[in-house]
Amino acid sequence: MTVIVRDFRPSDAEAWVRVRRAALPYMVTTPEQVRRDLADAHPDKRFRLLVAEEDGEVIGTAQVGIAYETPEPGQAFCNPYTRPDRVGRGAGSLLVRTAEEYLAGVGAVAVHTWVLDEPSHRAFAEKRGYVASRPAHFLHLDLANSALPPLQEVPAGVELLSAADFEGDPRPLFEADAETTSDEPSDTPTELADYEDWLRTTWSRPGFDHGLTSVAVVDGEVAAFSVAETDGLTRYWSGMTGTRRAFRGRGLAKLAKNDSLHRARAAGFTDAYTGNDAANGPMLAINTWFGYEVCATEVRHVRRLT
Repeated sequence: MTVIVRDFRPSDAEAWVRVRRAALPYMVTTPEQVRRDLADAHPDKRFRLLVAEEDGEVIGTAQVGIAYETPEPGQAFCNPYTRPDRVGRGAGSLLVRTAEEYLAGVGAVAVHTWVLDEPSHRAFAEKRGYVASRPAHFLHLDLANSALPPLQEVPAGVELLSAADFEGDPRPLFEADAETTSDEPSDTPTELADYEDWLRTTWSRPGFDHGLTSVAVVDGEVAAFSVAETDGLTRYWSGMTGTRRAFRGRGLAKLAKNDSLHRARAAGFTDAYTGNDAANGPMLAINTWFGYEVCATEVRHVRRLT
């Protein structure tokens, strides 16, 4: 049987999602989202989706591109995944080799990837010259059966809104996202500066649920928010939850996330997932308070190309 790697086609979207859900069941993704991520990608991202195909069946996938929003040039990413029941057929190796050749050709000097913290996965990365860096956790909350903390009383001077309340002008949410994202612990810090790109790739993402995204406003200014992404069925993902620097220490991120989780459960979502850098103690503490439990750990790895 022969494994080949080729570029993603829109007709691959369903198969792509099947592979990702089998390899990473903690992630929330949909076929529409995969297609839009590719179609809407910024040109500077040099984004490609690769699939590994064996006798006409998609058995592996990889997201490949340049981290164009980081101030350090030449930082790239490659996130390959193989269907667990098709491991050992060479799909992962071929995806990585194809990705590295492409990235080197578009100016990458280093490739970052996330690797599940399991012996076979780490050995795969280390064999190919990738060096372990920082860990991060996937967390799960049984939203249907867990007892969420009661809804908190909204403090005086604070208003709880949803992202839907900003449909006419989402720029205040962009500004809050840019500030909080720049403070996230990361090997490749992100600087959000392109509002139009953010509108296209974040605000208009098919999975971004404006109605379930909660926003805490203080004296008319966005102070904290908790982004909700869903698959439109049962799965809910807490994306970025953050508080602007001037409002930290007041429990506003917890207030916003609690509001979002309660509304997600009322809307029928049964499983809540999120991800946390292992060094982000404050956010891990908040998620523990909600009842989230670590369900898997990834370790970021990097390989220098030059």
